[in-house]
Amino acid sequence: MRWEERVQRGAHPVVYPAIRSLRRRGPVVRVPGIGVVVSDAATARAVLLDTERFTKVGPGSPSDLWTPVLGPSVLLNMEGADHARLRRALSGLFTPRAVRELVAVSVPDVLAGLAPRLLAGERVDLVVETAAMAGTVICAMTGLPPTDAAVRDAMTAAQSVVGLVRLHRRSLTPGQVRHARAVLARLSAPARDAYRDGDPSTVPGRMRELGLSEDEALGAVGAFVLTGTETIQSFVPRLVALTADTGWLPALLAGGGADDAALRGRVVEEALRVTAPTPAMLRSVRTDATVGEVRVRAGDRVVIATVSCCKDAGPFDPDAPVDPAVRHLWFGAGPHFCLGMPLAMAQVDAVLDALQPVAEVGRGLEVVERAVARGVLIPAYRSLVVRATVGGADATRRPTAREAA
Repeated sequence: MRWEERVQRGAHPVVYPAIRSLRRRGPVVRVPGIGVVVSDAATARAVLLDTERFTKVGPGSPSDLWTPVLGPSVLLNMEGADHARLRRALSGLFTPRAVRELVAVSVPDVLAGLAPRLLAGERVDLVVETAAMAGTVICAMTGLPPTDAAVRDAMTAAQSVVGLVRLHRRSLTPGQVRHARAVLARLSAPARDAYRDGDPSTVPGRMRELGLSEDEALGAVGAFVLTGTETIQSFVPRLVALTADTGWLPALLAGGGADDAALRGRVVEEALRVTAPTPAMLRSVRTDATVGEVRVRAGDRVVIATVSCCKDAGPFDPDAPVDPAVRHLWFGAGPHFCLGMPLAMAQVDAVLDALQPVAEVGRGLEVVERAVARGVLIPAYRSLVVRATVGGADATRRPTAREAA
């Protein structure tokens, strides 16, 4: 767990320890210049579920960040009936079956050589491999041909926009908005063509088939590109590192039986809780209310410190009972629960499936080199190099909570 702390502090050397220290002052604390910070999972979930009093549209909310870039009609900055209508229209594209098909078509060639390279003795940087996979999915969603150059450019472009966001700034500067719009215009050009062609084999074409307007389709593509790339590129290497450090990696890569699949699911869920890939969420107060014991007024900003809410549930232990207040909190709650969760999980499974042949021949994996990313929005490794070990580890042994900690 020491490495997870390093990852968090590398991304936010001042904000992360400050946010964590607030928990000692209480579950809800007003911080001048930042907002009302919530560090308690049950209180956070109550805020997310109460869309009458807390909204994604208003001062200090996500709409302040993304509306100037993506326009007014994306799920990130909508509420009420319009939000529900757009979400219903998009939901068919993000069912578990639909995203598995999207990933199965777009990424096999990217990951096919992963296990053979490891078994041949090569060292592999999982950050590079995960970025290539995520970039290929971006290409599939935007209609870009997935050449190596297109994948790299798409990832770099998306990261350059996401990296502009900072918790202490409530909106992007005019210069940052111009940059973000230029990047999105470049990325969305092929998506616009695909939408106008109406080809149902493309994501924009399917959106047109589902009845979305061109602006809604392009906004949705842009939103998923920006919010999904950093999350998946951050989580997969952290998942492998965390399970390697705590002794759970052999169980994560165990065979394909039903029991193994269930165990993999629990390990992944627990790693999501501990890493909290969405470290914070924002809401604007719509009407005067109370958050915990703190009075809030219309226009106040509420910062849900997801990282504290999740980490305070205990050390990494996939065998421990799940606190209902914490479950899936990193993906939100209520009507704004992350629509792209199945796509993220499909990409995680794709990488784990690509690594599984290493375990199937009795070999293990070990982390031989790593470096923490600095100055990024989503905490991540800059590199995580792994290699196959000569002998496999015992996949039936589960570490104790003390060992995992």
